[in-house]
Amino acid sequence: MRVSLGDREAFSLLYDATSSKLFGVCLRVLNNRAEAEDALQDVFVKVWNKADRYKAGGYSPMTWLITLARNTAIDRLRARKTGNVDIDDVHDLSDGSPTPEAEAIASSERKRLNDCFEELESDKSEAVRRAYLDGDSYKDLAARYDVPLNTMRTWLRRSLMTLKDCLSR
Repeated sequence: MRVSLGDREAFSLLYDATSSKLFGVCLRVLNNRAEAEDALQDVFVKVWNKADRYKAGGYSPMTWLITLARNTAIDRLRARKTGNVDIDDVHDLSDGSPTPEAEAIASSERKRLNDCFEELESDKSEAVRRAYLDGDSYKDLAARYDVPLNTMRTWLRRSLMTLKDCLSR
């Protein structure tokens, strides 16, 4: 739960508690220490980015993590087996940059998000940006705004709910 809120300390504790087990899963699938280390890093990047999507559904968090590690290692194994593709067989060599349409959509979404941030009080808007864009901890934010830690958590939670409501309109 705390990892899904961007709590770095909780993430560090999760890493310490699970990394050796997850490394073993990756190593068993890949049978290559360097690739297993890379896969483990990918797993924890996914955990950091997707922790809010975890739903128990009868499974323990460790089961979710092991499944994530196993699938990541299998994906790397499959990528290893596909080999190289001859350049003459490739028809589309796009540069990967966004299309004009994608840029227009992204610009519109940025404007919507900024408009929603304007609906928040300035200190709460800044606190949300610092927490979720700059990575400031709740403790640092509470000290910065001279409020109790639980008050800061409430500010951020309510602000996120306001942003969600605004964006869903």
